[in-house]
Amino acid sequence: MSETSAPALGGRRALPRNASNAAEDDLPTVELQGLTPRGFNLQDYLNVTNVHLFKERWDTNKVDHHTDKYENNHLIVRRGQSFFIQIDFNRPYDPRRDFFRVEYVIGRYPQENKGTYIPVPVVSQLQKGKWGAKVVMREDRSVRLSIQSSPECIVGKFRMYVAVWTPYGILRTSRNPETDTYILFNPWCEEDAVYLDDDKEREEYVLNDIGVIFYGDFNDIKTRSWSYGQFEDGILDACLYVMDRAEMDLSGRGNPIKVSRVGSAMVNAKDDEGVLVGSWDNIYAYGVPPSAWTGSVDILLEYQSTKNPVRYGQCWVFAGVFNTFLRCLGIPARVVTNYFSAHDNDANLQMDIFLEEDGNVNSKLTKDSVWNYHCWNEAWMKRSDLPVGFGGWQVVDSTPQENSDGMYRCGPASVQAIKHGHICFQFDAPFVFAEVNSDLIYITVKKDGTHVVENVDTTHIGKLIVTKEVGGDGIRDITDTYKFQEGQEEERLALETALMYGAKKSLNTEGIVKPRSDVDMDFEVEKAVLGRDFKLTITFQNNSPNRYTLSAYLSGNIVFYTGVSKTEFKKETFEVTLEPMSFKKQEVLIRAGEYMSQLLEQGFLHFFVTARVSETRDILAKQKSTVLAIPKLIIKVRGTRMVGSDMVVTVEFTNPLKETLRNVWIYLDGPGVTKPMRKMFRGNKEQPVSCKLQKMEENITSTTLAHSYPHQRRTTWQEPLAIFPSEGYSEWSYCLVFKKVYSFSHSISQSSGSSSAK
Repeated sequence: MSETSAPALGGRRALPRNASNAAEDDLPTVELQGLTPRGFNLQDYLNVTNVHLFKERWDTNKVDHHTDKYENNHLIVRRGQSFFIQIDFNRPYDPRRDFFRVEYVIGRYPQENKGTYIPVPVVSQLQKGKWGAKVVMREDRSVRLSIQSSPECIVGKFRMYVAVWTPYGILRTSRNPETDTYILFNPWCEEDAVYLDDDKEREEYVLNDIGVIFYGDFNDIKTRSWSYGQFEDGILDACLYVMDRAEMDLSGRGNPIKVSRVGSAMVNAKDDEGVLVGSWDNIYAYGVPPSAWTGSVDILLEYQSTKNPVRYGQCWVFAGVFNTFLRCLGIPARVVTNYFSAHDNDANLQMDIFLEEDGNVNSKLTKDSVWNYHCWNEAWMKRSDLPVGFGGWQVVDSTPQENSDGMYRCGPASVQAIKHGHICFQFDAPFVFAEVNSDLIYITVKKDGTHVVENVDTTHIGKLIVTKEVGGDGIRDITDTYKFQEGQEEERLALETALMYGAKKSLNTEGIVKPRSDVDMDFEVEKAVLGRDFKLTITFQNNSPNRYTLSAYLSGNIVFYTGVSKTEFKKETFEVTLEPMSFKKQEVLIRAGEYMSQLLEQGFLHFFVTARVSETRDILAKQKSTVLAIPKLIIKVRGTRMVGSDMVVTVEFTNPLKETLRNVWIYLDGPGVTKPMRKMFRGNKEQPVSCKLQKMEENITSTTLAHSYPHQRRTTWQEPLAIFPSEGYSEWSYCLVFKKVYSFSHSISQSSGSSSAK
């Protein structure tokens, strides 16, 4: 192919950046060299009359490449693996005198050395790792080719041409959108950087389009169903658009390290007009509250169609959308939840909680925070930029927390490097290490300006790290992949190694750490149900022969799940006298009226208890969070589960309050059945919801329903209701939406697949 002319820039030939998959320039259909003789006729030479790509979902190309689930009429293949095409000519092909090749082009300024122009020669034998085309069948005027792509090929949508050589130049087929070919990452190819050798894991982390995301509290883990929908119509193009919007150079789109890093920046809209706007202030004007989303499809399609960021998301929404992006492109990925996740603002690998001399928290100095839970993604890939042994699962986080190389993004960071404290390896390993393995340090600020370390909690952060199990909806504990068991020598060694690699300490606290106190303190919160009173029990234990008097302080706060306090709803002080070698329990009643009017969307309550021992001036501190239990959703399906038959999906829940509730929003999502929809129920009567189904593929079976409703196996759905107030109603009105037992029915006709409600 002749090079595109370009202006000289600084004394050298330069082409504009090739950073858009959608942008294109047609290649010339005729490239003649020199003068042509009189009577030269193009029809005298081999001409292409048709090209067949075998792109139906039942054809061997899509089945063998595991792309038959994509709702896309184009050919979709995975790199490093051969596929078949057939070319029809105007006469029988004679390899002795006819020469042709297939060409793949991507972007507007294709160059062979950049991998954006790929000439595929016809060869006698295909070679692994190299582009090539082998004739596997000749019949009359048709030739069938087996095309082998490179396992390092750019991932994206290519334009395809067939070029025929003549003595006077090249004859090329004209631009035909029907022959466009998508090439994806290939976890089934050993030479691909994303190769995953476990078939069940490939099925889960690449091909599963429905999942479960864990949230809630360490002691009260809850689940949220999520439709990734990576195979839905338009999603593949939307994911390619995300990279176009980032102006990512096409030559880098074959590298999963670069693709995942760009994706982590683009899924949030903090500084680059990316996919999702984050909001953690409980105000969701002009957008959708994070808990209302049931999947990624609506978000990505809206972003592509409007060219504007979608409102709003929080960590599990960012993780769900990012998971769709990665799986859609062929990178094995999973959503991970870390309970008690540290946000280290000053990069010193420790969470500093500053206390006044009376034991109260100094909010001005305390800048670090501990999230009740935080969701991120892991992507599977080879790390050729790191020493051997640090490939495999990599942390990638699209929730905007801290700036990384000028943008809000995180990763990919090797999980193996994090476990062993090798935070010198890129990218963002120090931040991730702090999230899972930093120490919680309580520091008293004296009036003379000195700081005294009162207590160091080495076990609070990264209490539990989980993901969805392979082939099921249960919890898989992966804490041991991030950190050694608490208390083991290896765990402390990993922390010391991390500190050695340049991590700074903000305070010099050596030599002023107080010895362990003779008095221990702990507290428990009984199960708290929305709208009801509950008790908090504090236990004081005296381990010495001395008598002690303590002044204790309890602070109850409404907090965002990020650990940031909204307001203090409970404040109580009391005195405790401890006899030698004894213990005492102090019960504190938390009344519903104290917290109900202040609740946020997810209903997190945080309690902080401090106590000062009068005789020794020791300060004891403990903090815990709890999640209010809310009504469980019960999903029932009525009707014949057969194509062409009507079905009704009924959602039921019970009101624990004594209030009459209005304006109930029901969000329903049916992957493979219907697009996500929502409806308000103003009263308390059963009301059917009708919908027009998008496609019809298979009968609905109990197995299919259980797959889409993982909670159906337990007959309840344990996640918060996505119910929000209408304009003119109070902030708390969405929490007052239950009136004894309501049922909302969703009528399904001509259906297949499954649906989920929130």
